[in-house]
Amino acid sequence: MPNTYSQIYVQIVFAVKGRQNLISKENREELHKFITGIVKNRDQKLISIFAMPDHIHLLIGLKPNMSISDLVRDIKSGSSKFINDSKWINGKFNWQEGFGAFSYSKSQLSNVITYIENQEEHHKKKTFKEEYFDFLIKFEIEYDAKYLFEWIE
Repeated sequence: MPNTYSQIYVQIVFAVKGRQNLISKENREELHKFITGIVKNRDQKLISIFAMPDHIHLLIGLKPNMSISDLVRDIKSGSSKFINDSKWINGKFNWQEGFGAFSYSKSQLSNVITYIENQEEHHKKKTFKEEYFDFLIKFEIEYDAKYLFEWIE
């Protein structure tokens, strides 16, 4: 899009269907690389990524030529197919429906990157459910709990 200039940074968070721990440490880096390829092929910029066993965080520099929903759809469908084709798990891998998208200014990026890169340490103190509710509260997002992820207690 000529003469279109933007600076849009979005952290995207979504979970494995049923919140199962299906993303192993051994496969994490390969998944990161695959998702990076999807984002690049959609002409967007992946700034940071980290997959926990049951959910994933992405920090994207988003251009206005693509909606967040379309990008997340492409990431989820492409990475699900990749995981299934790679036979990383017995059965079928899927991501849960929905996602969280949280916007940041450029001045906040280093903190967000550090937060994403330190997910393993962070989750020693806080569950994904607690983390996700904290995002919704911090960003003052109205929500109906019945439409949130399936939570495994």
